[in-house]
Amino acid sequence: MTAATRQDKSGGRDEAGKPSQGNGLELRTGNDGALVLGLSGHWRIGQGLASASEIEALLDGERRIRTVRAEDHGLVGWDSSLVSYLLKVSDLCLARNLEFDTGSLPAGVPRLLKLARAVPVKADAARGDGDESLPVRVGRSVLEGWRGLDQAIAFLGEIVLALGRLTIGRARFRRVDFLQALQDAGAASLPIVTIVSLLIGLTVAFVGAIQLRQFGADIYVANLVGLAMTREMAALMTGIVLAGRIGAAYAAQLGTMQGNEEIDALSTIGISPIDFLVLPRVLALALMMPLLFVYSCFLGILGGYIVGTTMLGLSGSAYITQTENGVHMIHFWVGFSKSVVFGMLVAFAGTLRGMQAGRSAQAVGLAATSAVVTSIVLIIVVDAIFAVMTNLLGI
Repeated sequence: MTAATRQDKSGGRDEAGKPSQGNGLELRTGNDGALVLGLSGHWRIGQGLASASEIEALLDGERRIRTVRAEDHGLVGWDSSLVSYLLKVSDLCLARNLEFDTGSLPAGVPRLLKLARAVPVKADAARGDGDESLPVRVGRSVLEGWRGLDQAIAFLGEIVLALGRLTIGRARFRRVDFLQALQDAGAASLPIVTIVSLLIGLTVAFVGAIQLRQFGADIYVANLVGLAMTREMAALMTGIVLAGRIGAAYAAQLGTMQGNEEIDALSTIGISPIDFLVLPRVLALALMMPLLFVYSCFLGILGGYIVGTTMLGLSGSAYITQTENGVHMIHFWVGFSKSVVFGMLVAFAGTLRGMQAGRSAQAVGLAATSAVVTSIVLIIVVDAIFAVMTNLLGI
């Protein structure tokens, strides 16, 4: 015997015998243990995506079905909606160990189905499970943090080894890459560093003037701005600016190369990715950051000079003299040392997150974000360590 059922969504042919504009589906089961899907009409995305719920119910109800066969019963036109529907049916068959036959469909359909199955879903492209309990999420975060710390220490060790190879002339990277990194970290960063540093100097001068005016000590605004810029603000703000501009760029560049398997290709041909990609970027920031620090100090003091001479009534020569008397070279060298360390931290965080990035667009974006956050956190922590050390040393 043959059991038959029919589902028709304006499919097949209309009363005049012409193809309809909807998708048509005819289901037929027989004694041979096969479920036949008769596809007809227009299967296009504009008609909406068909549901496979009726087939699922039929497969659950008819235990004797061993094969599901899709046949062309008058397909007029189709696009990805048909492939999507057949993928759903294929999943139902795989879950029940049933054979799914698409041999009688147009030649392009089986090829697209095979192509869709050939490319697996990337593990880091999907969102995580949001149903986990709070203790599970906390434990997972702790374990990931510990693994991240272990990876960061190992990466730092590889950079140190690369620097050692550089000193003996065995590190391999292109000079043009190093020069490009120097330009990106140096000259190309001047506009944003100029704006931030000048405004920081103006702001510190304004804030200091409000308090110092109460004691008639307007002239000490020069000391305040000079010390703040040389010891703290110039290195700190320049490091944060470069973390957002350069650190994120490094992470995005290396993350994209990771996704394109370029880093794997370098390893395959015997070139160390640390030497070729990471080392020139670390060196560029370590060299350019101190120069940007000096530039930032000058602009910050210039901002204080503008406030002092235009709003506080100080003479230019008096302001410069007071700055020279209040700011000593030891303060400058403290800030200079910070700038070198901050530059290396930004490069370390950016390249680390880039090398750790997954192979999807979302993973690259997360790597860039993580590089900025990591850089800023490291800068603040190291700056606090500098503050404690200089206090203990009486500097």
